[in-house]
Formats: sequence, C-alpha cells, structure tokens
Amino acid sequence: MRRVVRGFWGPRQESVEALAGRWKLTLDQLAELLPAAGSGAGSGSGSGSRAGAGEAWTWRNVPAPGPAADLRTDEASLLAALRAAQAADDWSDRTGCGLRLVAAGAPGWKIEVSGRAGGTPEILLQSMVIGISSPDGAEIPDAELLTVLADVWEPDFGGVTDDDVLDALEDDAGFVVGEPSVGWVGYLSPARAALLPDGMTAARKELRGGGVLLDIARRGDVDGVVQAYLRLREAGALRPLPRPMDRATL
Repeated sequence: MRRVVRGFWGPRQESVEALAGRWKLTLDQLAELLPAAGSGAGSGSGSGSRAGAGEAWTWRNVPAPGPAADLRTDEASLLAALRAAQAADDWSDRTGCGLRLVAAGAPGWKIEVSGRAGGTPEILLQSMVIGISSPDGAEIPDAELLTVLADVWEPDFGGVTDDDVLDALEDDAGFVVGEPSVGWVGYLSPARAALLPDGMTAARKELRGGGVLLDIARRGDVDGVVQAYLRLREAGALRPLPRPMDRATL
C-alpha cells in the first residue's frame, strides 16, 4: 500500500543552514514514527531516542542529474547535500534547494522524501512530499506524520492521500494539480483554518503556530474526502495563492 504525506507553501527565502535543520528534524521524526520500516534488524528497539531510531535507516540521495549516494542524516551531511544542490547548473534562488532521498528498509517498505524549499518562486509552490509504501496491514500514523510536516515546514496546506483520492478529486471535483487540496487527513494554515465552514464535522486539532489538522475521513472513504474538499473549496479555505505569489501562506 502506498500513501503520500504532502505539504505546500509559497515563497519563503531561507538559508541552506536553516533548511538542513528542517531536513534533519523531518528524517529523525520519520524514524521515530515508522520504526518497523528501518533497515536494521533492531529497528524500533532500544532507548527510543532520535539518534537510536535513525541508526536503522539507510538513506540514498538521488540527485537529478548525478549518481545516487548514501547520505547520513546528521546536519553537516545534509548541509553538504543541500550546498551541492545549490551548486548545480540549474539552481536558482527563485526555485530553492531540492533533495530527493530514498530509504529501502525492511521487506515491503520503501520511504521517499522529496522537497524543494528556501526559494522565492512566483508560480510553482515549494513543497515537501513523503511517499510511504508499506506491507498490507501495517499501521501508519497518518495524523502524526502530517503533524511533523506541518510543525517542521510550516506549509500553507497539506494532506495524506493516495492515487485513488487524487484521481477522484480530479475526476469528480474539478481539482487541478497545484491547487490547494486535502486528503483523509488535512492541514490548513491559520488564515485558511479561519475560513472553515460552520458545522463541518471533521475533527479539528490546533497545531503549533495556529494551523489546524483535520481528521476528514477514514482511509478508503474516497467520497468522504471529495465531499469535504468541495465544502472547503466553496468556503474559500482552499483558494489558491495569488499569482505571482508574494507570500508563503494565505
């Protein structure tokens, strides 16, 4: 089974040092939340500290172009990878720094983390996307994973989705790739959360910084996600950032 945990935002200029810190927090907390996915035989055991959880993970940095290489998740190694991305021929301070990391761990598991941040684009959103392929029946903490992404990257909107949800949003609700959306769990930045329609039944949890996590539907309830998306869009909570973009969040 595969799902994606996604967050998007507009222009927010940041140094590679700041981005390396965000990347480290993200990878450390992924290892804590998904111990069964670790590549080591002892994954998930031990003291439960961030360092201990991360030791069982082997990440590969997959740049485009260039050869893939193992990547440690200490801040110095992540900073070096981001600086290498910044030195690429196609880098621009508008597009920001991108990384794509892949961890093939325990049997049946694959984690992909790709992000582009630190730039000042006028059209394309900055993003962090975590793809999780897991064995059938594996328990995945969707809300906690989206909370990590929201707390660490401070996006404008985000959600936990799969191909069935995204296809249904496009086919049945007129969703266009690149516009705000949610999944069976969703996140809205403070200004978007202020536009939630009255009486919406999705459970709400306020996160650090004022954004809101929405428990919209159980996984597999595609129609429930579509109906929630339509209500949120009608209320204005999913209106796109203006183009050219001049801020990170609504």
